[in-house]
Amino acid sequence: MAISSQTEVTPVRFGVVVFPGSNCDADSHDAVRSFAGADARYLWHKDTDLGGLDCVILPGGFSYGDYLRCGAIARFSPIMNAVQRFADDGGLVIGICNGFQILLEAGMLPGAMHQNEGLKFVCKLVNLRVENNGIPFTTGYERGQVIKVPIAHHEGNYFIDQAGLAEIEANGQVVVRYCDDEGETTEASNPNGSLGNIAGVCNREHNVFGLMPHPERVCEEIVGGTDGRGVFESIINAVGAKAAAR
Repeated sequence: MAISSQTEVTPVRFGVVVFPGSNCDADSHDAVRSFAGADARYLWHKDTDLGGLDCVILPGGFSYGDYLRCGAIARFSPIMNAVQRFADDGGLVIGICNGFQILLEAGMLPGAMHQNEGLKFVCKLVNLRVENNGIPFTTGYERGQVIKVPIAHHEGNYFIDQAGLAEIEANGQVVVRYCDDEGETTEASNPNGSLGNIAGVCNREHNVFGLMPHPERVCEEIVGGTDGRGVFESIINAVGAKAAAR
């Protein structure tokens, strides 16, 4: 996907939050900086100023050692108030793995996480089917496209009550699902028991997105694939389009 001339002139500015225990912050930072139309800086969990940013990334890892529950302590970090305000003002926020768990704990996304159905840490490549390619994080894909992205988690079993499930399905908030090579959402293709094979959801306004798989880990052929690049390309183009419209 081509990056607009606007983003070539003014790079899209990403902020990568670093919590005590984050271990995918450098991966996210380096993935962003592999795009000509983007730049990134680290944000410490005690920072409160997100000025000048276009997108905030909550990366994977084990924030605060995953004590209590995954993301339960990080949700109270000083920066999360700023992230909430940023999102309320229309800023783009993406939470990857532990970042997704933090967004759920903070109430910025619907649902909750249980431990994996097999009660074991799972680390492998999985297939994802793109359910909604109309949000700022997925326009680089086709609807129904199957991509390969790695997972690495122990608590990725997404759950929401039936009323909540009906709501997020109706609003197009289910963004990606686990599937097989043909795009079928089978029990065998579900690595953690997640309800409805759900791998990632967004908020009603479509500017906050969380997913358990790691797109930042498949942004270069040398590390096994480029299927994750579409996430960051989509963000860059969305910000560029918004700037051009102004």
